[in-house]
Amino acid sequence: MASLVSSPFTLQSTKPDQLSSPSQKHYFLHSFVPRKIKQTSSRSSLKVKCAAIGNGLFTQTTQEVRRIVPENNQNLPTVKIVYVVLEAQYQSSLTAAVQALNKSSKDASYEVVGYLVEELRDESTYKTFCKDLEDANIFIGSLIFVEELALKVKTAVEKERDRLDAVLVFPSMPEVMRLNKLGSFSMSQLGQSKSPFFQLFKRKKQGAGFADSMLKLVRTLPKVLKYLPSDKAQDARLYILSLQFWLGGSPDNLQNFLKMVSGSYVPALKGKKIAYSDPVLFLDSGIWHPLAPCMYEDAKEYLNWYGTRRDANEKLKDPNAPVIGLVLQRSHIVTGDESHYVAVIMEMEARGAKVIPIFAGGLDFSGPVERYLIDPVTKKAMVNSVVSLTGFALVGGPARQDHPRAIEALSKLDVPYIVALPLVFQTTEEWLNSTLGVHPIQVALQVALPELDGGMEPIVFAGRDPRTGKSHALHKRVEQLCTRAIRWGELKRKSKTARKLAITVFSFPPDKGNVGTAAYLNVFSSIFSVLKELKRDGYNVEGLPETSEALIEDILHDKEAQFSSPNLNIAYKMGVREYQSLTSYATALEENWGKPPGNLNSDGENLLVYGKQYGNVFIGVQPTFGYEGDPMRLLFSKSASPHHGFAAYYSFVEKIFKADAVLHFGTHGSLEFMPGKQVGMSDACFPDSLIGNIPNVYYYAANNPSEATIAKRRSYANTISYLTPPAENAGLYKGLKQVSELISSYQSLKDTGRGPQIVSSIISTARQCNLDKDVELPEEGQEISAKERDLVVGKIYSKIMEIESRLLPCGLHVIGEPPSAMEAVATLVNIAALDRPEDEISSLPSILAETVGRNIEDVYRESDRGILKDVELLRQITDASRGAVSAFVQKTTNNKGQVVDVADKLSSILGFGINEPWIDYLSSTKFYQADRDKLRTVFRFLGECLKLIVADNELGSLKQALDGKYVEPGPGGDPIRNPKVLPTGKNIHALDPQSIPTTAAMQSAKVVVDRLIERQKADNGGKYPETVALVLWGTDNIKTYGESLAQVLWMIGVMPVADTFGRVNRVELVSLEELGRPRIDVVVNCSGVFRDLFINQMNLLDRAVKMVAELDEPADQNFVRKHALEQAEALGVGIREAATRIFSNASGSYSSNINLAVENSSWNDEKQLQDMYLSRKSFAFDCDAPGAGMAEKRKVFEMALSTAEATFQNLDSSEISLTDVSHYFDSDPTNLVQNLRKDKKKPNAYVADTTTANAQVRTLSETVRLDARTKLLNPKWYEGMMSSGYEGVREIEKRLTNTVGWSATSGQVDNWVYEEANSTFIQDEEMMNRLMSTNPNSFRKLVQTFLEANGRGYWETSQENIEKLRQMYSEVEDKIEGIDR
Repeated sequence: MASLVSSPFTLQSTKPDQLSSPSQKHYFLHSFVPRKIKQTSSRSSLKVKCAAIGNGLFTQTTQEVRRIVPENNQNLPTVKIVYVVLEAQYQSSLTAAVQALNKSSKDASYEVVGYLVEELRDESTYKTFCKDLEDANIFIGSLIFVEELALKVKTAVEKERDRLDAVLVFPSMPEVMRLNKLGSFSMSQLGQSKSPFFQLFKRKKQGAGFADSMLKLVRTLPKVLKYLPSDKAQDARLYILSLQFWLGGSPDNLQNFLKMVSGSYVPALKGKKIAYSDPVLFLDSGIWHPLAPCMYEDAKEYLNWYGTRRDANEKLKDPNAPVIGLVLQRSHIVTGDESHYVAVIMEMEARGAKVIPIFAGGLDFSGPVERYLIDPVTKKAMVNSVVSLTGFALVGGPARQDHPRAIEALSKLDVPYIVALPLVFQTTEEWLNSTLGVHPIQVALQVALPELDGGMEPIVFAGRDPRTGKSHALHKRVEQLCTRAIRWGELKRKSKTARKLAITVFSFPPDKGNVGTAAYLNVFSSIFSVLKELKRDGYNVEGLPETSEALIEDILHDKEAQFSSPNLNIAYKMGVREYQSLTSYATALEENWGKPPGNLNSDGENLLVYGKQYGNVFIGVQPTFGYEGDPMRLLFSKSASPHHGFAAYYSFVEKIFKADAVLHFGTHGSLEFMPGKQVGMSDACFPDSLIGNIPNVYYYAANNPSEATIAKRRSYANTISYLTPPAENAGLYKGLKQVSELISSYQSLKDTGRGPQIVSSIISTARQCNLDKDVELPEEGQEISAKERDLVVGKIYSKIMEIESRLLPCGLHVIGEPPSAMEAVATLVNIAALDRPEDEISSLPSILAETVGRNIEDVYRESDRGILKDVELLRQITDASRGAVSAFVQKTTNNKGQVVDVADKLSSILGFGINEPWIDYLSSTKFYQADRDKLRTVFRFLGECLKLIVADNELGSLKQALDGKYVEPGPGGDPIRNPKVLPTGKNIHALDPQSIPTTAAMQSAKVVVDRLIERQKADNGGKYPETVALVLWGTDNIKTYGESLAQVLWMIGVMPVADTFGRVNRVELVSLEELGRPRIDVVVNCSGVFRDLFINQMNLLDRAVKMVAELDEPADQNFVRKHALEQAEALGVGIREAATRIFSNASGSYSSNINLAVENSSWNDEKQLQDMYLSRKSFAFDCDAPGAGMAEKRKVFEMALSTAEATFQNLDSSEISLTDVSHYFDSDPTNLVQNLRKDKKKPNAYVADTTTANAQVRTLSETVRLDARTKLLNPKWYEGMMSSGYEGVREIEKRLTNTVGWSATSGQVDNWVYEEANSTFIQDEEMMNRLMSTNPNSFRKLVQTFLEANGRGYWETSQENIEKLRQMYSEVEDKIEGIDR
């Protein structure tokens, strides 16, 4: 075998005399030195147009570089071959084969032309392709897995299939595989026939196993088929041989392949008996090294050879040198297109790391990983980290993936796993010119899917030459990749006492009261708990204070009860010269920020790094964006670069403190949102420059997978999830509680004479609680009938129930402190409230409703209408659910309230013999006859969930990451919808971006859209809204599997269509008859994060809207077309351009900056905020020129918005509501639309709330009121926050600031909200003093926000209230500024 195997190195040339000469081999390696490669790329660069011009697609290469037309002087018959492939690695090999054939063949001359599947998007290229097929003899296709392009290939080839002499399609989508024909062999019955070949395609879970079984079949079948007489068997045998030749890939194999197929099937050559040799077989999997004499099937043999290398440098000979595993694609090795692999191997070795480069021929690399990288005896990994250079998921490549199998293999290996990218669909030049970075389809296949395996660091390490199609190394990127892989590997080898860790905290907005901001996290208590654990584990954390409060004081540098010193602790002063020598990209920042040191994080002479060092741990404060306070900069449509202080911070961490790893603490910082390509960054992208070579570990909230994914891709983070605080029901307080008590007495006394009297008390108390804004109340003293009384009480009761049962996260989470069992009850009750048909679990409320002969959906509907008996029934169902779950949880806990071994307790409960606790509880309620089997199913599921909620792996996973081990991946999202998010402490990933929207999401979306349209018609005199302006968020589309995306599709009346792999890449129309209403126009504002994660879906939406605009339908039934025609005429453009509706930020920029302006009070008037929105959010995606990225289309944006009659957003999970984060008002265009409309009418603003099983569409003002009542004004919520101390005060202030944000963008906040907040936090002396002493900086901001709300006209109040606030402000100023001046 060895002699066969050594051939790959000389595949470049097919002359036999060159095969064995060692000097040739040596010469071959010279072609990989950097200089040579750089020259080729600069030469070829002249021929490639930049991505922004040309056809607007991602790639401008064409088939002409792959066309060979023979001279054919001897009038031989010509054989024409047309091929389509996914990647270009076959190009040079096929070209060499055809040139050799034309030189030597006496029988025929060969013409060939090849297409990369991506090029077929271009209409003119596709026409040429169809034309080429008209006179072709042979068609070859391979790895065609992109549905829209697969369908194009199918359509073109189908037309010619009967005429063609041979059609050969190697693993691709079934639709294309069915085109195969070789004599009598065909696959048109694919998936229906009984033969073993077809059985392979039938398996639903075709993944890597499919490719592997196909390879096994390929090896054995020819031998069997040889002895079968029929032509059929011979044709099948030749198909299998073709596949062997193709997988063999070398020019020799491809020459023999073409001889065999043309000699057997081209009529003109049939009599000639063209001779061909059998395929040269290479190992299916093994270890390959460019200098090795052969491929190895045994790691030991390979390492023995490695030890005897004479060319190895001293570092490599060191028995303690780091060892890096590399995963390669066999096809690149056999086709001789492996210079990029060689470059990585050489760079690793030059840096003193040994390499074990393994490859596989199929699409399953999990076997080879276990075989060659794990020591068979000790079962320990023989490598310190692994880098996959294939870009694909470990198991399944571009076809179906098997992530659990991949995770199993990688967990055994237990080292960091990096997946780097070779450019597939673009040339180097095109990628460098693209603001998007890597092609969206490549992002879906080669970034999103490997993340599900736990892959990190999508660094582009290889480009593609436009002429030869060959891959070449990108040297700067290869250096970055190799250094980072070695740094990750070094973690395990360094002792814990010597390991240096830089913990980075954030401060948004920049103010001392805000140091250590992170969503739902008590940052300093968490850091303290992490450091205690690391100290126990052997890290050097010298001088760590005794308490977390002392830790805050150390870093904030405030000895005098947190007053007096306005500055943070300075850890390091960096002179300008030192800064410039350490920061190679410093000059690139001067365009935005002038010469260093500038005035941010500087004292005028030096750049300042804030923080404090304890032994080998440095806790530092990440600087902020720097332009928060500058209204002019906030207006720029593209975000500014990082400022000098920001860059200096990371230069300090990497080069002066010399951190082995950085731990970014909590959701989220600004590093990953700095300008640069969206995915697949170059050296010129700021996030890449800032993070440098430091391994990055990042604690991220489990419910925010979208921004976590940005951190993974743009700051190369290993993201570790933490739990959001346990949720509780909001409960009732003050007047709301009184109303509730009055309602219960009304129910028992309503038929006595006291009924009317109680109702009038209910109405007046409800008025005092401002419920008259939500429920229409009769005038005082008005006579109402008994039936009307019931209805009024029912409606108030329904509102009170909605407030009481609203979920809210209480307090802040501390890393390493899982919730107690009783704290988990509210979460479990909500998990139990959802039907899970895919697991055959009925929801608890529906089981209880069935017991009394009702359908829960009807109960929800009638209760929403305020039917008193149904409101009461719903309350009983809710109470019974809570009671049953509490009874169940109590049984599994000990007297301290901790969950004791759940498994044992559960098996004793779920085993028979004892009466089940939920049955005990329900026996005393009206639901005592509930279905026991259904209940047991629900509680078994809840038992599993409870185990996950209280499991704690947040500290464990952090220690694993810092030990250079593999952190198991898991989905991020809402634990209530998807309990698989738990336990936390997983490496968070999003989902396959092409898998949404799912069928279930489409179902939910229809319900919400129908309710929205009903509501808008009711509020709008029965008229349909012509246009709805809405927002798409990254996180909620991950959590809901694309519900809001599906809402847009349903508004315009189209349905998504999934392909055989379940990927959604096209849509089909729903007829107007079926829709039963007009098509509604949309203006879609995608968040920057959605744009980064779901660019394929933006493409889908844009295609859908344009398709609808071009329909020949009446204007009153198709508002998309109506408006597009008007706008096309007004702007003088075509209808497709006028129908641009899918907008976002420019690539590499995020948010409209309204949030920054509001948080920092750096805005003059609302018009300025609206200008920010227009300038930053008016970049459109165009499906006709997807390669051009985001292009500014402000005029169309303004015109489309000016037709909006409603604005709309979605709330998808209980932890994040409208005033919890600033993103929601940052994206709200309500006031802006009013200004743009000719009639200046304010659009109706709606919010869909799908946080519970009973989805609601409310107005924005209703939602803001609900939010204020359940959070800001609710003692349960603010006392929960206050118990977190310093951080809690900031959370209260943040809610008030976000409320002002809503006043500014929508004007939908009632005066009483501010009034009540003022009496809760300022009028109450005791409360005010607590706030002031706990976090004076945030308290000052709170007072300032009240004054600002009044000054800007959002809150009218008495003069004495304002006087008191002014007096408070100067008091707290004095305290902060200097008690001991």
